[in-house]
Amino acid sequence: MSQQINPNQKSGLKIFSGNSNRGFAEKVAQHAGVNLGYCDIRRFADGEIQVGIHESVRGDSVFVIQSTCPPVNENYMELFLILDALKRASARQITAVLPYYGYARQDRKVAPRAPISAKCMADLITSAGATRIVCVDLHAAQIQGFFNVPVDHLFATPTLARAFREKWGTGEEFVAVSPDAGGVERTRAFAKRIEASLAIIDKRRSGPNEAKALHLIGDVRDKTAIIVDDMIDTAGTLTQAVQSLLKNGAKRVFAVASHAVLSGPAITRLTECGIEKVLVTDTIPLSERAAASGKIEVISVAPVVAEAIQRIYGNASVSSLFD
Repeated sequence: MSQQINPNQKSGLKIFSGNSNRGFAEKVAQHAGVNLGYCDIRRFADGEIQVGIHESVRGDSVFVIQSTCPPVNENYMELFLILDALKRASARQITAVLPYYGYARQDRKVAPRAPISAKCMADLITSAGATRIVCVDLHAAQIQGFFNVPVDHLFATPTLARAFREKWGTGEEFVAVSPDAGGVERTRAFAKRIEASLAIIDKRRSGPNEAKALHLIGDVRDKTAIIVDDMIDTAGTLTQAVQSLLKNGAKRVFAVASHAVLSGPAITRLTECGIEKVLVTDTIPLSERAAASGKIEVISVAPVVAEAIQRIYGNASVSSLFD
């Protein structure tokens, strides 16, 4: 398979992708004005991954886009091998672009003799060859400190807020709701952009993927509530938040989330609960079943990631993207 040369290709800038979210990578490359690099990823009969980079990257600034979403370990291994291949091919700078950072929820010791898995993944990524990291909405902002290389932390909230504002408007009839105390900062940023008030659900977690909403702080009566979260995994937290909001008088309930993990019973729960619409980004590819549910709408953050890549390549400010 031969690669076509684009005469407008930016000299020295290359973008490659693993298999986890290739559609997203293609959109990013298109917005950045370059062709997606030719990277061949195959499997041996025993499941081992074989990576081949089929174009020169010597002296180039290379960006590797790979969401470490399910299957998490397979996608991480692809990433490690792509990074190692680029490092051995003498790329000048290798940036790992992680639209979704797997293992992020294991960011501290919650019990004796437990690993800090998010730190372990950070060490493996940099050991494999990454000299810079780009992430979208990390589960906890302090994960940036787990890396010993520069990290650019991008935010999906402005994009999601703009999409919500265009579809449903702004004003005092809306209230942005944080499903737990840890998400208040993210929810406040969303509320500010749609000129809404703020509410918080006090949540207690009894185990992994198990949560119970206990108390609502704030007024949602006769208002349209928007639950703001960084990810939807099994949707247990979300559906309990919906029940709590409707019980406390909310007339409509929406949700916005950066990462649609949607594990296990998530689709069934979203379909059966009283939520009207869920806006998510394309950091994780949506399954056919999720797309067919009618409750989920995807808002692309590819233009934001592409702009960040162009600014990093041009040594311009990335933080000014969100001013």
